[in-house]
Amino acid sequence: MDELAAAVLTGEAPVFHPNTGAEIGVDEERPLSVGAAAGLEPPRYCQLCGRRMKVQIRPTGWHAECSRHGELDSTLLDR
Repeated sequence: MDELAAAVLTGEAPVFHPNTGAEIGVDEERPLSVGAAAGLEPPRYCQLCGRRMKVQIRPTGWHAECSRHGELDSTLLDR
């Protein structure tokens, strides 16, 4: 299992906000889109390093990939 998926599945507190990329507790809060605030948007930034992730939207979910910390798939969160 990739480092990113392991961090999300174990409930590790994110260092960076997954929808804005802002460092939690350091950067100023950025407003979320309506979809992100409702929990309907996939993560766009790695919660471990804050890098922008490559995100693929599918009819059945999404797949996100950080170049440093690996992949995260929505099917892992449906359990």
